[in-house]
Amino acid sequence: MENPSPNIIVTGAARGIGKAIADALIDRGASVVALSSKDGDLGDTDVPARLWAEALEKLGGRVDALINNAGVFEANPLDSGDHDWLAGWDRTMQVNLTASAQLCRLAVLHWQKSGATGRIVNIASRAANRGDSPAHWHYAASKGGMVAMTKTIARAYAAQGIYAFAICPGFTMTGMAEDYLASRGGDKLLADIPLGRVASPEEVAELARFCALEAPPSMTGAVLDINGASYVR
Repeated sequence: MENPSPNIIVTGAARGIGKAIADALIDRGASVVALSSKDGDLGDTDVPARLWAEALEKLGGRVDALINNAGVFEANPLDSGDHDWLAGWDRTMQVNLTASAQLCRLAVLHWQKSGATGRIVNIASRAANRGDSPAHWHYAASKGGMVAMTKTIARAYAAQGIYAFAICPGFTMTGMAEDYLASRGGDKLLADIPLGRVASPEEVAELARFCALEAPPSMTGAVLDINGASYVR
């Protein structure tokens, strides 16, 4: 970006990948609004627009990049009751995909109105490409939707200087991954990662920082894997 002090919004920034991303951007001189669940529940459809407006005000009316990292990873067993299964599906879709779409839409409209360039970085998942466990149909579907949305944004608005990137981590050592590894048998899952370990939040953050600040415009639409070769395309 040409601006020496880019203004960036990061969601899901209380811990793990999101916090690492915010820290990496701040270290590079960016002004960051780091949003977390204490600022509002993205499961509420009214919250994304409010958070955008509040962040925009904090950043003096200019946003240069949006990083959608917030997400939930909640089991939704197939044999749950119909109402419970659908409620689990709907919540994951709202938090992981729809709220991100709402924020992407507001960002694109902001840049179109101002005539400025801008960047979107969506933190998806390896699950978007290879699926997930039987209890996580909804999670894989939400992340697959995020990848498709990112590609659509990139194709639709590249000529306007609006760029979009998706990052697909595999297991990353965050609270969600630790719980999942424990529940599924960590040693067996680690054996599926040729690198022999899960990624660190800092590794994913470095890739997100690059996309938000440095990636060449011709990379728009890229879907970047960071999973220790556990899924290769």
